[in-house]
Amino acid sequence: MPSRRFADDEIVMGRWPGSVLYYEVQVTRYNDLTHLYTVKYKDGTELELKESDIRSVSSFKPRKSSSSSSSPSRRSSSRSRSRSPGRSSKGKRRSSSQSRESKDEKKKTVREANLTFLKFSENNTRSFNGEPDSTERNDASFKILQQQKVESELEIGHVLDQYSLHPRREKKKEEIFLEERVFETAKTTEKVSTQTKELEFGGRIGAFCMIFFLPATVFYLLLMCKQEDPSVMNFAPLPVFGSLWETRVFGGVLLWFFVQALFSLLPIGKVVEGLPLLNGRRLQYRINGFYAFLLTVAAIGTSLYFEIELHYLYDHFLQFAVSAATFSVFLSIYLYVRSLKAPKEELSPGGNSGNFVYDLFIGRELNPRIGHFDLKYFCELRPGLIGWVVINLVMLLAEMKIQDRNVPSLSMILVNSFQLLYVVDALWNEEAVLTTMDITHDGFGFMLAFGDLVWVPFVYSLQAFYLVNHPNEISWPTASAIIILNTFGYYIFRGANSQKNAFRRNPKDPKLAHLKCIPTAAGKSLLVTGWWGLVRHPNYLGDIIMALAWSLPCGFNHILPYFYVLYFTCLLIHREARDEHQCKKKYGLAWERYCQRVPYYISFHLLRYSRNLHCKL
Repeated sequence: MPSRRFADDEIVMGRWPGSVLYYEVQVTRYNDLTHLYTVKYKDGTELELKESDIRSVSSFKPRKSSSSSSSPSRRSSSRSRSRSPGRSSKGKRRSSSQSRESKDEKKKTVREANLTFLKFSENNTRSFNGEPDSTERNDASFKILQQQKVESELEIGHVLDQYSLHPRREKKKEEIFLEERVFETAKTTEKVSTQTKELEFGGRIGAFCMIFFLPATVFYLLLMCKQEDPSVMNFAPLPVFGSLWETRVFGGVLLWFFVQALFSLLPIGKVVEGLPLLNGRRLQYRINGFYAFLLTVAAIGTSLYFEIELHYLYDHFLQFAVSAATFSVFLSIYLYVRSLKAPKEELSPGGNSGNFVYDLFIGRELNPRIGHFDLKYFCELRPGLIGWVVINLVMLLAEMKIQDRNVPSLSMILVNSFQLLYVVDALWNEEAVLTTMDITHDGFGFMLAFGDLVWVPFVYSLQAFYLVNHPNEISWPTASAIIILNTFGYYIFRGANSQKNAFRRNPKDPKLAHLKCIPTAAGKSLLVTGWWGLVRHPNYLGDIIMALAWSLPCGFNHILPYFYVLYFTCLLIHREARDEHQCKKKYGLAWERYCQRVPYYISFHLLRYSRNLHCKL
C-alpha cells in the first residue's frame, strides 16, 4: 500500500479539475481504498483529488537566479553583439554565457508572471469557483467570466508547455481539457462511494424503530377509520392475527405490481437521460407513466362495464395493506442482498454505513436495475400513485353503496377530484421526478419501497376512506372556497416545480433568460428570482396548501382526516432540513449568499425568517 504524502489539515496547493490552475486548499482526509485526498477550498467546496494533482506550497515559491544582477543595458548590448557576424571565440563564449543568462531571465519572468496570476487567482478563488464578486450574475455576464477564465488558462497552459515551474526531475506534463462548450460546468474527479459517516433519521436505532413504527402507523389509521368514533385516543380492538392475511389478496397485490411493470416496459413514450451520476454516467428512462395510467383507466372502466365487483377491495382493505407491506419487506431484503455485489460507484452516498439495519432502511444501491428496468424509478410513480386513484374510486363507490346514495357526496367528489389532479399532474410531468432527491441522492431500500407501495396508496387515500363511514355534507359556497384554496396551492406547486425542472434541464433556455442566479463552485447555479427568489422550496408551500384543501371536505369532527396534512408538513420540513445540509456542504459560500438573498423558508408557520437575518418585514 503506498504511503500517503500529505497529512490531514496540511495546507497545500490543489489543481482545480479540468484546468492548470492551483489553489490553496486544506487536506481533510485520505481514502486508503481509492488513494484520493479530500481537500477543502477556501469557499467551502470539497473535492477528491489524486496525489498527482496536489503540490506543496513551497514548490510554488520562485528560486533566486544569478541572472537577476544583470542590468537591462548589459543584457541589451550582449544581445546586439551576439547578432554581429564578426565575433571572436572569446566573444562567442561571452555571448553563450549571456544567452544562458537571458534564458534564465526569461524563465524567471515567466515564473513570476505565473505566480502573480496564481496569487491573483487565489485571492479571487470565490470568483473563479463561481462565486460572484458583489451581486448575482445573469447567464450572459457569467459566460463572459467563464470565457475570460478559459483564455487565461490557455495562456498559462501555453507558457507551461515551454517552461517548467519545477526542477526537471519533477517535471510532469499537464493536460488541458477543452470542451466544445466553454467551461459550462466544473468537471470534478470521479468519486467512488465511501462508507457513510453521517447517519440520518436517528441513526441505527432510529432506522430500526422506523421499520416497525411506519407499518404500525398505517394499520392504526386504517383501523380507526372504520370505528364509529374515530377519536385519536379511542383505540380500536385489534383484529385476530389470522384475519390479517389472505393468500388471494397477496396474489392481487403481486398481480397489480407486475401489470404496472408490464405497462412501463411497453415501447411507447419517449426515452430521456437522467442527471449525471457521480461517475459521469447518464441512465436512460422511458417516460410513459401517463400512458400506463390511461391503460389502467381503460381496464377499470371495462371491469365496471361488465359489473365486476370492486367492493372486495374495500372489504379487505386492511388485508391489502398487510400484503403490500409484506411485499415491500421482501423487496427491501432483495435490494439489500443484490447491493452487496454492486460496484462501489453505484452505491448511494447515504446508504453505505456498514450497519445492516440502517442500510436496509435507507437503501445501499442508488439505481438498482434488472436489465433496463429501473426498480426505484418504477416504484416512485407507478404502482403506488396509480393505485391511490383506484383506491379513491373504490371508496367513492363504497360510500354510495353503504350510505345508499345515488350519487357521491360533494365532499367525496372534491377529495377524488383534487387528488386525481395531483396524480395526473405527476404522471404528465413524469420526467421532472428525475431531478428529485429520491432519484439523484437516496438509495432504494425499505424507506422508499414501503413509502411508494404502502404509505402512498393507503395513507394518502385516508380522507376518502374516512368519508365512507363518516359522511360530511358541505354547501356549495364552502366547496367553492375549498376549490379556490386548492387551485392556489396547485398554482404555486406547479409554477415552482416547472421553473426548477426547466432550469435544471437547460439553464440557458431563452425562456429563462429573465431569471438571475448565483453560480457555484460545483458548476451549478442557484435561482434568486422567480418563484425561488420569493421563498426557499416554494413547491413545498404549494404542496402543504393542497394537502389542507384535501382534508377540509371531511369537516372538523375528528383530527384523523387531518393526519395527512400534519404528517406531510413534518415530512417537508425534514426534507427541507436535509436539502439545507446537503446544499451547504456542496455549495459552500455560494449557499450562504443564497440564504441572505432568499431568507424565507418553510416551517411550522409556513414562512419565517432565517436565523441569521436581522431585519423585519
